[in-house]
Amino acid sequence: MNEFIPTEFYLGQNYPNPFREKTTIKYCIAYKTRVQLTVFDKEGNQIEKMVDEVKEAGTYKVEFYAGPLPYGIYYTCMNAGKFSEKKLMEILR
Repeated sequence: MNEFIPTEFYLGQNYPNPFREKTTIKYCIAYKTRVQLTVFDKEGNQIEKMVDEVKEAGTYKVEFYAGPLPYGIYYTCMNAGKFSEKKLMEILR
């Protein structure tokens, strides 16, 4: 089995989006580095830090559970090395 090693950093759009209870977020790391994957509300308040650790190069996914969060717009933010990206996600109720 061949392991796919990404050549660049990438933050995928959560799926499904919009979602009700949980959603999956996929991301790629080009080289070993500290990765932070955080969810913020539209006011910029941190809701949950899903990942905060050194990761090897590779492709990863994490599930986000909305729990008691109200419906609305949220953001997934990824910081890894010099890479930084933000994606919009929407919770329905």
